[in-house]
Amino acid sequence: MKPDSEPYHIEPTPEFVHVEFDAAHRVLSSAVLNGGWVQADHIVNLKVEKNRGGKKSFEPSEITLSRFCRKMGWQGMTVGMMTAAAMDSFEQVRRMEHNVQVTALVTTGLSNAKRAGEPAEWPHMGNSAGRQGTINIIILTNARLTDAAMVEAVITVTEAKSAALQDLNVCSRSTGSQSTGTGTDSVAIVSGFGPTRIHHCGKHVLFGEMVATVVMQAITNAVKKAGFQDAE
Repeated sequence: MKPDSEPYHIEPTPEFVHVEFDAAHRVLSSAVLNGGWVQADHIVNLKVEKNRGGKKSFEPSEITLSRFCRKMGWQGMTVGMMTAAAMDSFEQVRRMEHNVQVTALVTTGLSNAKRAGEPAEWPHMGNSAGRQGTINIIILTNARLTDAAMVEAVITVTEAKSAALQDLNVCSRSTGSQSTGTGTDSVAIVSGFGPTRIHHCGKHVLFGEMVATVVMQAITNAVKKAGFQDAE
């Protein structure tokens, strides 16, 4: 999946979704492997086994992801996410306006749906033990984003995800309240090399609208395709 004009290759498989860049891109993410601000050569969203109730013991996620990247022979920096959602939930939605392109790559699982502010199942400081249904979102664009715009994009993606779940009437598995996401969601924002420079990504500007709409459409497509019970 690589149009000639795009500096990356998207590889969706039953085991993972992989994005390989022609040159290192600036990425801001909440990923478990190389999260935060990095210059990344790859992004991977890896399918892992469900761990309902935290009953199974797994090695740290970053070790699993690092080992997988070595096995695949990927060179350079890889940003790594994990999900127990089925990889057939993968959706890719793209929008182009004024020569600026925004693409959302999304995998959607709802077995871990929760509402922000609910009591935590893991009432300790530190890592969560769960690997369950997850909504992982990767945003690709050819525009060059300022640091502030990348942070604002994380806000816009999160609001769009919550809005999509509200429209779909997805409820928390813990309390039955309106879900705002899952307990293990992850997001990555990738800045491009195009001539357009983006300073804002909120609800008043077209770029923010584009980011929100591709995320909402991707999540909606995935949930409607699988059905609430199967999007796990």
